[in-house]
Amino acid sequence: MAFRSGLEEKVADLMVDLGVKYEYESTKVPYIIAHNYTPDFLLPNGVYLECKGLWEPEDRRKMLAVKEQHPELDIRMVFQSPYNKISKKSKTTYAKFCDKHDIPWTGFTDIPIGWFV
Repeated sequence: MAFRSGLEEKVADLMVDLGVKYEYESTKVPYIIAHNYTPDFLLPNGVYLECKGLWEPEDRRKMLAVKEQHPELDIRMVFQSPYNKISKKSKTTYAKFCDKHDIPWTGFTDIPIGWFV
């Protein structure tokens, strides 16, 4: 069996020597780390605008968590380049990611005036 560290392996060996039965990394325990989301802009109409040039994986995870935990918020994305791929190996663009997760989006040059009023 492969362990993640030498210490884990030593503890496992000790338990074997003592005849202690164990399971190694056999369960998963979900947890949530509390963070604060600070939107870029809050408009008088209650719309939040989040502006992104580069949209990193941790930013996408954060946006999904905020959307899930606060469905009452109207958060809309403004991208410098909405058709950039989320990674070199992916065919998914920023725009497609938003479409898949029901996040309104636009490119900077195409922001609907209606978003501001």
